[in-house]
Amino acid sequence: MSNAPQLSGNWSYPTAIRFGTGRISEIGKVCKEQGINRPLLVTDPGLAGLPMIPAALSELEAAGVPGAVFSDVKGNPVNANVEAGLEAYRSGNHDGIIAWGGGSAMDCAKCIALMVGQTRPIWDFEDVGSNWKLADPDGIAPIIAVPTTSGTGSEVGRAGVITDESTHTKKIIFHPKLLPAVVICDPELVQGLPANITAWTGMDALAHCLEAYCSPFYHPMGEGIAVEGMRLVKEWLPIAVKDGSNLTARAHMMSAAAMGAVAFQKGLGAIHSLSHPVGAVFDTHHGLTNAVFMPYVLAFNRDAIDEKLTRLARWLGIGDGFDDVQNWVLDLRKEFDIPHTAAELGVDGARLDELSKMAAEDPTAGGNPVFVGEKEMRQMYDASMAGTL
Repeated sequence: MSNAPQLSGNWSYPTAIRFGTGRISEIGKVCKEQGINRPLLVTDPGLAGLPMIPAALSELEAAGVPGAVFSDVKGNPVNANVEAGLEAYRSGNHDGIIAWGGGSAMDCAKCIALMVGQTRPIWDFEDVGSNWKLADPDGIAPIIAVPTTSGTGSEVGRAGVITDESTHTKKIIFHPKLLPAVVICDPELVQGLPANITAWTGMDALAHCLEAYCSPFYHPMGEGIAVEGMRLVKEWLPIAVKDGSNLTARAHMMSAAAMGAVAFQKGLGAIHSLSHPVGAVFDTHHGLTNAVFMPYVLAFNRDAIDEKLTRLARWLGIGDGFDDVQNWVLDLRKEFDIPHTAAELGVDGARLDELSKMAAEDPTAGGNPVFVGEKEMRQMYDASMAGTL
């Protein structure tokens, strides 16, 4: 038998994307094209109070597709948010979803759309094996996505992340039809994003691209997209953080976020495995948490990714080896005032065994370049608590 790697995989690429400043004016037309006559706009409480939401409702009304708003969504959404959204959807006789916001609103919106016509509990559709086949595809509402952050790339994804409050675990809920039918990426919608959220979400986009690039699975197209996404982050995230009104920087970061979500079809890894339990238990911001764990995971994986990061350093023009990539990540964290340790995030050291078990069971662990079980997760948690690289 050949000792060559098995060059096989299942690949898919994103949906229709309308990209550019001012494109949000097309929201009513897009609804009509998708057969949505009474959309439910799902967003978060912070966005619900901003002028962009009544402006969107006015656009919908003018197009003859009147909508309503649901915004009972936590920063790390839980099933109770999905259930409340379902009630709003049904009581308002809606026929489609507009997922408007960052990762939390997108995740909740997509799961509301999934559950509209299902009889099973949401946890039956966790991204394990072929669970998604248990869902009735005809019972999934059509989705239009409007991102207002540049991090998760959830607008081009086929899953939503929901926290199971009974176990304090984040569950990835998956179905191919959760991929929005149309995405409207309008850089004007992210101009008002605060500098810290711009930085944290941008580091999330970097984490997606970096982990996808390092994943051992075969997906050369995804790997190439990941590299270009990291170049955009390198060149434009610092500018977007310093000057949120720079529409060029905002546009490139919107692209980088979507590219990261496309690329991570290739796989994620221990950055996300460590981050998910911390976010579920301590309610930390996902992008910020990823940024904290990033250098510790790189250090742990060094032997397996040294050659790849040497190539990456040269492609990005930041040096010629692993240390140059690691130092770039550390410099970005310092520039954005991101904590160096997990302890600074509020992680309780007494719960590290519990967190390690959760991290080892997280579905993203399987994409790490080297095996990571409870022992290895605890090793990285210990390093992150002490700040030791």
